[in-house]
Amino acid sequence: MTQLPEPAASGWDFPRSAAGVALLVEYAGSRGVGAQRALVGTGLRLPDLDGGEVTAAQELRVVRTLHRLLGEVGRDVGERYEAASFGAFGFALLASRTVLDAMTVALRFIDLSFAFAIPRAELVGDRVVVSLDGATLPPDVRRFLVERDATAVHVVLEALVPGGVGAELTWGEGAARLAFGVDQLERPLPQRSPERLALAATMCAQVVDARRARTGLAQDVRVLITQRLPEGAPMPEVAAALALSERQLRRRLAEEGVGYRQLLDEVRSSLARALHAGRATMPVAEVAARLGYADAAAYLHARRRWRDVADGTNDR
Repeated sequence: MTQLPEPAASGWDFPRSAAGVALLVEYAGSRGVGAQRALVGTGLRLPDLDGGEVTAAQELRVVRTLHRLLGEVGRDVGERYEAASFGAFGFALLASRTVLDAMTVALRFIDLSFAFAIPRAELVGDRVVVSLDGATLPPDVRRFLVERDATAVHVVLEALVPGGVGAELTWGEGAARLAFGVDQLERPLPQRSPERLALAATMCAQVVDARRARTGLAQDVRVLITQRLPEGAPMPEVAAALALSERQLRRRLAEEGVGYRQLLDEVRSSLARALHAGRATMPVAEVAARLGYADAAAYLHARRRWRDVADGTNDR
């Protein structure tokens, strides 16, 4: 019997690729709204949108700006999405064997999407029904987000196979629904590839494992630290980005059992491993600069400390 899994995320407040914000900024530009205006209040700069991550609050701020300036353009924005917009997540969809497999991948890694209205799929008789409910979304942009996300799901779903799956998209009050025949689930995808799917799925798993390692405020703090690493990610700036004082940030992180210095070390050590694992050897001084250290010596000292902690020879 065909089974459609539950989405891996039940809520929308998860970090997401900056590519989603880049797409929003691109759309804003096509409507005469400059990037700087579209990004106002987010703390983001254009270079931050190239391969990085953003918090849900940062993307939501851009959505609110577009909504205020351009109105209910969610459907127009949703039309611009395609599988490739989602990086490894999108490639995993395209490399899947069938429509069912692609939907399973999508729900398994839904927190690699840009969705705020989380889709849920079920079988109703001989139909597959995908529902997007905006009940938990901020009321002021609920319609925008539901219409954007439902339209994007529809566009990507129809593009999976030649001629599409014939999904009917209908709208409710703050909700949307897509329905198509259950016979479409076994249609093979033209770009299916077990090898490429395995590679893309591995990449997806690595990203979500890192994101899911922390939840709540700590998750957002990690993202904001990453954005500010070249300047050393000073705590006052991160706290201000969260509309908190330093004292409030320390207290709330302590309630989650983690400290700011620990999160900063996690981000730096993780990025350092990624930089040293690259094909080209990067000079130590450049790695140090990217991680926000004053010089190579400070970075090398930190790297020894990380190693000692990992080996259990240093309790700091």
